[in-house]
Amino acid sequence: MEFYDTYKALHIIFMVTWFAGLFYIVRLFIYHREANDKDDPERSILIGQFKIMERRLWYAITWPSAIICTLCGLTMLYFRPFLLEQGFMQVKLGFVAFLWLYQLYTHRVFKQLQTRPDVLNSIRLRFLNELPTLILISVVFLIIQRNAVDWIKGVVGIIGIALLFTFVIKRYQRMRK
Repeated sequence: MEFYDTYKALHIIFMVTWFAGLFYIVRLFIYHREANDKDDPERSILIGQFKIMERRLWYAITWPSAIICTLCGLTMLYFRPFLLEQGFMQVKLGFVAFLWLYQLYTHRVFKQLQTRPDVLNSIRLRFLNELPTLILISVVFLIIQRNAVDWIKGVVGIIGIALLFTFVIKRYQRMRK
C-alpha cells in the first residue's frame, strides 16, 4: 500500500508540473508570436529571449514531467490492474491519450517557432492554450466523481466551458482592437 501511495503522490506532483508547463509554454508562444510584430531591435531581443525561455521550460520541466507522470500512472495501474476495467479509468486514459497528442502537437509548434515566428496567429494560440484546461477540468471531475458522473451532464458541462472560453477569447480579441 505504501509503495502505491508513493507513486500516487509522485503522479499528482508531476501531473501538476506537466500541466503548468503546458499552460505556460503556449502563453510563451503567444508572446513570441506577438513579438514578431514589433520593430527591431525590440523584436530580435524579445524573440531571442522567448526562444531561450521556451527551450528551458519545454525540455527541463514539461517533457520530463510528462514522462514521469505517465510512468508513475502506469506503475499504479501495474499494481492495481483492476482499475482498467472501470469505466471512469478508461475515459481518463482517453483524456491522457488526447493530452499526449496535444503535447506532441505543441512540440511541433515549438519546433516551428524556433525557425518561423509567424507559424500561428495569436488568436489560434489562445484557443490552443485552453485545451489543457478543458482536459484538466474533465479529468479532475472524473477522478473525484468516478462512476457518479452523469455523462450527459458532464459532456454538456465541458461544452459549456469550451463555449465560455471561446466567448472570453473573442471578447478579448475585440477589446485589443
